[in-house]
Formats: sequence, structure tokens, C-alpha cells
Amino acid sequence: MQALPFATMAFILYIAAGTWQGMTLLRRVPPRPGMVRVLAALGLLLHIPMVVKLLGQAPGLLPGFTTSATLFMAVAVNVVLVASLFKPVLNAGVALFPLAGIVLITATGLPSQGSETGLTPGILLHAISSALAFAILAIAAVQAVLVGLQNQALRHHHIRGIVQSLPPLTTMERVLFELVWAGVLLLTLSIASGFLFLDNLFAQHLVHKTLLSIVAWLVFTTLLVGRYRFGWRGMRAVKWTLAGCGFLLLAYFGSKFVLEILLNR
Repeated sequence: MQALPFATMAFILYIAAGTWQGMTLLRRVPPRPGMVRVLAALGLLLHIPMVVKLLGQAPGLLPGFTTSATLFMAVAVNVVLVASLFKPVLNAGVALFPLAGIVLITATGLPSQGSETGLTPGILLHAISSALAFAILAIAAVQAVLVGLQNQALRHHHIRGIVQSLPPLTTMERVLFELVWAGVLLLTLSIASGFLFLDNLFAQHLVHKTLLSIVAWLVFTTLLVGRYRFGWRGMRAVKWTLAGCGFLLLAYFGSKFVLEILLNR
């Protein structure tokens, strides 16, 4: 399979979907959620063969940076498309759809590495829960940015533009915390299954991922406790969400990027 044509077509479709949704937020074009979903879904259909190809090329069963990034972005796009049928989260595609396209087309020019391990049901549970946790919390990060923009605009009495295109702030915050709750539950499952089914989570090649994942879990859990006990909301919720997502991004991709891309190990 020629990777570049598939990646290029998926990139164009993702960019088109993200651009239209972005223009909708800016009130430059009318809302077309069905069209945006179709464009992104077509991009995802072209994305999936690339994921399969990269997984097949990886020398081990634990995918490297390139394959992991491509796989996780495919999961994130799929989660946005499905969740948007029930919750107002399609605006997250403004960032996630173009990012998925960029990751995909970049992956065609980067080497794919992996590490050997036996693929047991426990490891599969760990991999699936990790991918879903990342996808949902990535959506939460974009949602947090939108909540922050909305909060700042309302605070300065700017009620035109993007604020008019978004649901009410209370709805946006409720959806944000629903995403964080779902992400934390899956992250808990990911960490617990890792301790149960991986041989040594504190081995040299896993210690950074383990510790940063735990830090991210603590940040998100503190946010949820703060919401329940002290009514945290607004910019405080935004900052904690983005901090947790930052740690999670470093956990999943930081050490892989340094070792595989920068150091070529």
C-alpha cells in the first residue's frame, strides 16, 4: 500500500472538516455538523489503513512513537465523532482533526519502532484503556481551551463571535467535567492494568511514562475533588485540565519522541 496518497487524502479531509467547524465558530459559515462528521469520517477511513500498516511494520507489539501517535489520533477522531452525536463536543474537532492530519502525513516520513512483548488480554486491556483515556482527555483539553476563551470573553463583556456560537458556559463546563470523569476512569484502568499485567512498569524504558501518568492522574483527581468539595470552575478548571493533559502528553509521547526521533534509538 502506498502510504503517502492515503495520508494526503486523509489530511485534506481532516483539514476541511476542522476548517469548516472553525469557520462556524467564527460565524463565517452556517453550521453543517453532518457535513463535518462525514468529512472527518472519510478521513478516518483513510487513516485506519495507515494505522494497520504501521502496526504491521513495527518490530514489536508495543508500538513506537510514530505508530502510537497515529493510532491515538485515530482513536481521538473516532471518539469525537461518536460523542458529538450525544454531546456538544464537535468543536473539539477544530484542533483535533487538523492535528490528526498533520500527525498522519508526518508519520509517512518517520521510522516506526516498537518493543517486544507478549500480547495477552491484560496487555490488550492496558493498551485500549490507555488509547481511550488519551483520546477523551485530549478532547477535554480542547474543551478547556474553549471554556477559557468563553469565560474571558464573558468577563470582558464580549458577547459576539465565538461566544455566540458556543453552548452556554454552564453546559460547556458540565461537558468538560464529564470528559474529565470519563478520562480519569479510563486512566485509572490503564494504570491499574499496567501494574497488573506488565512485567515492570518502572523499567528504564517505562519509568517516565509510569511516573508522568500517575502525576497526570493526581492532577485530574485533584480537579474532580476540587469541583465536588469547593465548586471549582472557570479558569481554575481550565488550568488544571490543561496541566493534567500536559503531563499525560509527556507520559505517552515525551520519552518516545526523545529516544526514537531525536536520539534514533
